[in-house]
Amino acid sequence: MTNTTTERPYRPGRVLVTGGASGLGAAVVDAVLKAGGTPVVLDRDISTVSAAKAFEVDVADRAAVSAAVRQAAETLDGLDAVVTAAGIDRCGKLEDVPADDWEKVIFVNLLGTVSVVRAALPYLKASRGRAVTVASTLGKRALPEASAYCASKFAVVGFSHALAAETGGEIGVTTLIPGGMKTRFFDDREDKYKPQDDSRLNDPANVAQAILFVLSQPPGCEVREMVICHGEEGSWP
Repeated sequence: MTNTTTERPYRPGRVLVTGGASGLGAAVVDAVLKAGGTPVVLDRDISTVSAAKAFEVDVADRAAVSAAVRQAAETLDGLDAVVTAAGIDRCGKLEDVPADDWEKVIFVNLLGTVSVVRAALPYLKASRGRAVTVASTLGKRALPEASAYCASKFAVVGFSHALAAETGGEIGVTTLIPGGMKTRFFDDREDKYKPQDDSRLNDPANVAQAILFVLSQPPGCEVREMVICHGEEGSWP
């Protein structure tokens, strides 16, 4: 018997991406575009964004985030997914990292994630959409002189798991746990905090494809947590 059923190609729809001007966020924007979706970017610097609608905002500013998410959703007439790829780091021993810098990591990585998801919830519930929160392998395994980053990413994992439990059947929630990637994330660090061998860093395009896999799941099927890293990744497990 010949199967005449033809599956429709997956299209990710309207996807809001924080940190979408560079790194993983930019890779997600590119992947969404290539899959026939419509990305919209939230970032502090949108000067390099040309292929998608973009809004300049610091995700650490809750009021500004709420306004930007609302504006983005109204521009697209709704949202089908949110990917929280914005993130920063401040390396060093706890006593050496200025308190304001340490707390900024929490404001961006954790509270920025929460603010974006909170603002997007009404639109995601309306579309039965999905939120992909980007944590890190350092949200599972701690390293010295990375207390701010680890604290923020451990917290993103906890927040995401609780959100999934809270919104089950309303929206999908996936905690993405990537290992190190070949991006400019490490550029502003002291040399001792930079990867000495980038051959074990993953291509962010690979991680973006994993995110599209998450978003492509049929209704009622959720990828709750996904670890994705280079095959020789050193920060996991």
